[in-house]
Amino acid sequence: MPNTNDDYKRQIMNDLASGSKETLPEKEYDNFDDFAQKSSKEERRNIFSNIFNPEKVPAAQMEPELQKAIASIKPNERDDVAREFFNHLKKRGLSDRDLEKQLGLSTHNPNRMKSEDVGKLAGFVYHSHPDIFHDVLADQPALVKFLSNPLVGAALGAIAAKWMGKK
Repeated sequence: MPNTNDDYKRQIMNDLASGSKETLPEKEYDNFDDFAQKSSKEERRNIFSNIFNPEKVPAAQMEPELQKAIASIKPNERDDVAREFFNHLKKRGLSDRDLEKQLGLSTHNPNRMKSEDVGKLAGFVYHSHPDIFHDVLADQPALVKFLSNPLVGAALGAIAAKWMGKK
């Protein structure tokens, strides 16, 4: 894992220069929304797990991006993201009430959570349970559109170039 932001940027640029290591399905997509609608959950999960993991994008860089992205999605999508995180975490023995206390959330009810609460929950899951993060992201790909980190954008750009280049 890179030690500094410059090391991280250098690693991403080297990865992009050597060609993306992501494998895309042999389908054509017009844009990200088209990809999100036509790709399978497994295809999205595979791509997102290669891009969005704490080894490539440290939690300290990803958490502020998640806060911004979650604040940008529709309230019903935000509720769905929170509900899915809680459902997956419950299967691991983590109760929503305990997470509410541990993370300092205003509530454990997904329908009443503020975007800041869902952001804290997403940051926790990204750092502590990346496999759950990838599953939820594959189910809720709209969240990806709102990540503004330039390096995340560069990685998504590389993926977009691959599927646009197939035309």
